Amino acid sequence: MGTILYIVGLICAIWCVLDIFKKNIDLPWKIIVAVVLLGTSWLGLALYYFWVRNNVERWLKK
Repeated sequence: MGTILYIVGLICAIWCVLDIFKKNIDLPWKIIVAVVLLGTSWLGLALYYFWVRNNVERWLKK
């Protein structure tokens, strides 16, 4: 069971990081957001998916 959760979390994290790098923000901000997201595990993934993903470009305009 733990292995399945790990694999699902890894796939979600990769998807979120790829989504961050598609956004129209500066590279340093992309790296910072990706590191914070990866460092906060499931909580970071949930926050990104439900809140940050739709607002990050507005918050961190070029």
